Amino acid sequence: MEQVSVRYIVDDVDAALGFYVQLGFTEMMHPAPGFAMLTRGGLRLLLSAPASLDARGLPGGGGRAMADGVVPEPGGWNRFALQVSDLEAEVSRLSAAGVHFRSGIIEGIGVRQILLEDPSGNLVELFEPLLPEAAHKSI
Repeated sequence: MEQVSVRYIVDDVDAALGFYVQLGFTEMMHPAPGFAMLTRGGLRLLLSAPASLDARGLPGGGGRAMADGVVPEPGGWNRFALQVSDLEAEVSRLSAAGVHFRSGIIEGIGVRQILLEDPSGNLVELFEPLLPEAAHKSI
């Protein structure tokens, strides 16, 4: 299976790491305070702190300021979606763990979904397919 990488800018890599492990991700590496790599199925998630330094104390890659001085920041509406088999059960489990939800459960076109925020305000969508066509297919 091919892997797709998504990079999220986060305020606190350690807090984000704990959050994503609760969502079923596995930590692959955490070589510096400002960077971690996790995986879940075909998704590789790269977490970078803004203006972070690498293990040598040099400016890091994904969180590095741009040439014009703009520093990457977390948040926004872009997100990745994770399929779950029982949305209510996941919402209950994550609510008990203190996860912040941006929305309630919404019934969409072929799915039921909810938006939750990582500790930096980046969105993750959990969805439960209502139609077979909306479900992830095994590759």
